[in-house]
Formats: sequence, C-alpha cells, structure tokens
Amino acid sequence: MSSTTVHWFRRDLRLKDNTALSLAHQKGNVLGLFIFDTNILDELEDRDDARVSFIHDSLTRLGTEIKKEGGALLVRQGDPIEVWKQLIAEFAIQAVFTNEDYEPYAGKRDQAVGELLQVKGISFTSVKDQVILAKDEVLKDDGKPYTVYTPYSRKWKTVLRESDLAERTYKPNWDNQISGERLSLEQIGFSKSNIQVDTPQIPEQIIRHYHETRDFPGLNGISHMSVHLRFGTISIRELFRQSRQWNEKYINELIWREFYQMILWHFPHVVTGSFKPAYDAIQWPNNEPWFQAWCEGRTGFPIVDAGMRELNATGFMHNRARMITASFLCKDLLIDWRLGEAYFARKLLDFDLASNNGGWQWAAGTGCDAAPYFRIFNPHEQARKFDPDGVYIRRWVAEFDSLTYPQPIVDHKVQREKALKMYMVGLGGIS
Repeated sequence: MSSTTVHWFRRDLRLKDNTALSLAHQKGNVLGLFIFDTNILDELEDRDDARVSFIHDSLTRLGTEIKKEGGALLVRQGDPIEVWKQLIAEFAIQAVFTNEDYEPYAGKRDQAVGELLQVKGISFTSVKDQVILAKDEVLKDDGKPYTVYTPYSRKWKTVLRESDLAERTYKPNWDNQISGERLSLEQIGFSKSNIQVDTPQIPEQIIRHYHETRDFPGLNGISHMSVHLRFGTISIRELFRQSRQWNEKYINELIWREFYQMILWHFPHVVTGSFKPAYDAIQWPNNEPWFQAWCEGRTGFPIVDAGMRELNATGFMHNRARMITASFLCKDLLIDWRLGEAYFARKLLDFDLASNNGGWQWAAGTGCDAAPYFRIFNPHEQARKFDPDGVYIRRWVAEFDSLTYPQPIVDHKVQREKALKMYMVGLGGIS
C-alpha cells in the first residue's frame, strides 16, 4: 500500500476553511481520522450526553461529504496513544496534520502523540485553526499577556491581518485505497440524545440586530453559533468575515472568546483555581440542598429557575441567563463557583473549557475581569430589566403564575450582605 497522509479531526468537524486539512491535501493522499477519546468519554456522567450525539451526527455528515470527494473517514475509539499505535501498524503513514487545541489535557495528549510519531519517522504538524489569533500573537508592549479584555481587544484589532481571515482551500486529494469505518453510538457506550442541533447557518438578520436583542432571553436575538464554533462545524474565520460587515458588538463577543482561550493558554492554573490566587482563601458554605435546588431550577427566583430549566431541557442557556444564574449561585447561595462550572460543563452542549471557566470566574469575581467582587446581580432587577413581560420566565417555568411555584429559598438582601462579608474575610479584610 502506498503511503498516506492523515488529517486528525478533533474540534474541526468540517471540510470548508480547515487549516490543517488544507495543508494535508498539499502533502499527499489524505485519510480522514476521528478518535472517540475514552479518556474524555469515561469522564462523562450521562450516557445520552448531547455532545456525543452531536459529534456522531457531525461525523456521519462529514463522512458522507468526504466520500463524495472520493475519500474515506476512519472513526476509532480508545486511548489516543493506543489508537495511534494500531494505526501505525495498519497503514503506511508518512505525515499527520491536525489543528491545535489549547486545553491542558489536549496539549499533553498531542505532545505524547507527536513523540510517538517522531520515533516512527512520521511528521506531526499542529496548526492554528479554532481561533483567529492565538497564544502569543496578542501581547502587551512589554511582551506579557493581557489580563483585561478591553486593552486586549484594542490590540487584537491592530494585530489582525487580512491573511489571518483568508479562507483555507484545498484541491481534493483523498486516499481512495481505504474504506472508511464508522462506530455507532451503542458501540462507544452511549445512546441517542433527545436534544437536536440544526446544521450551521450564519443568521445574518440576527447578527445585524445583535446589539439590540442580545440581552433579552425572551427574544430570538442570539446567533446560536457557539456549539458550531466549539466543535468546528463552522470556521471562526468564515463567521468573522461575514459578521464584521454587520455588527461590531458581535465581533467584540467573538474576541471575548479569543481572550479566554489566551487566558487559558497563559494561565492554566485557572482550570482548578482562581485566576487571582488570593480568592482561593474564600470559605464557601456550599449548602447542598440549595445547590440541588439551583441545579433543578426550583429556587423560587423565576429568572434563575428559567435559565436552569432551559439548560437542563436543551443543553443551552441564554448568555444573560448564564450571568444571572452564575452570580446567584456564588453571591446569593454562597456556593463555590467551581461547582457551578462543573454543572455547566456537564450540561452545556457548547461547553468550552476556556469560555466556561472565564465566564464563571467573571461571575464569581475571582477572574481577570477588572470589576471588583462586590458586583452582585439582583435577580429581581435583572428579570425586570431583561425579561420585563416574563416571556422567558413563562416559557420555562410553567407554574410561575400558580400557587405551586416555590417560595424563594433565600432573601437576596440578606445573602448579599453575607456574600460581601464572606469575600472580605477570605481576602483578609476582616480579622
């Protein structure tokens, strides 16, 4: 069998505008590969995890597209190192191309795979694709990473070049000697989720009005592109190229995503601890019944409960609701942000470690945001301001207008004062 070049799909489940795939086709006959990583799958609590179903559906679509171009998609399951050992024994691989992943586990995995391939004389190329500007491309004048979003975003826009946004194209050069292999959900130990996701379509009209509608969860005013960016079913460059013509506010939100990816890369300690280490001294009461009430959407605070029920039912939560529910958990219920972050990580279809961690630390006041810890959302005021007619609340809290809706489990004013004291004591402000 003649030698083949492998493109290893991970967070880039598409053919269009795919950096590593474009480079692979320039190198030689390409075999597409996806590995269901058991190190990741074994950590999932729900056997009907919607993300696994989404990936499986995306791979089915991707395999069909590759077949139309004369190639094949190989799908394997296992520990990546062991899978690569098998592949090396099966195929005459000359080169492997993949797109970078900046999460700590992914970095260790890729280093180990790269070393294995190098020993076998196989080149391993990992390139930027899931962000427009990565790692050290946006730094302060002194060469240090930014830790505040606004100056980062200004610098980001000055560093950006048109070549960063150019579409990555290729002329199909697939390996036609190999037939693809598929794995059913049952084979990898999962069942079909009831949560379905539409194929990616950039919603021009929503993005054009994004600055007017984005904060109101009762409206259809957000793009729902987050899951497609997370799994790479759409290119960040394509989304940016189109949306920059329509709405600056939306562009700024895409830069927020890049900011959190940069923070994760330069400050990996945020995965388990506060960005500001002093905040790790805070003693969270962590009332378990309150946490369960929050998870289930039965706190007696309608805007909070609506957000949590939307999450549990759909695997998605409106961004304004994410901020409200996160602030409520940390500063009304006095529960460690890590517990909330882990619950979101379990339930969110668009879960991305960098953005989820950044958002939770923003809400808890422990992160790189410039605002102090005593920014505390009033859930009643948030509902009045962003869901004034109760459209969102009634959509998800069916019993809202009935006597069966629970009473608030806490008093916001009382808990606000307790939160301020908890933070001050933890930070050494009170003896």
